[in-house]
Amino acid sequence: MRIAYASSVGIGMVLAIFGCLYFGRYLDQQFGTGLRFTIIFLLLGIAAGFRNLYYIIKKYSVDEESTTDSGDIKSGSDRKSPPSEKT
Repeated sequence: MRIAYASSVGIGMVLAIFGCLYFGRYLDQQFGTGLRFTIIFLLLGIAAGFRNLYYIIKKYSVDEESTTDSGDIKSGSDRKSPPSEKT
C-alpha cells in the first residue's frame, strides 16, 4: 500500500508540472509571447503538484489512523465505568 501511495505522489507531481509546462509552451508558440505563459504555467504546475502532494499525504495519514485505531484497547479514562450497585 505504501508503494502505491509513493508512486501516486511522484506521478501526480510530474504530471502537474510537465502538463502545465507543456501547455505554457504551447500558448507561447501560438501567441508569440516569449516565455511569459511558460513561466506562469510552470509556477501553477509546481503549486498544483504540491497541492496534490498535500492531499495524498493527508489521505494516507487518515488511512493509517483508521487502521491503527480499529483494534486498540481503550485506556482507563476512555472506558465507561459500570453503574454502581446500591445495597
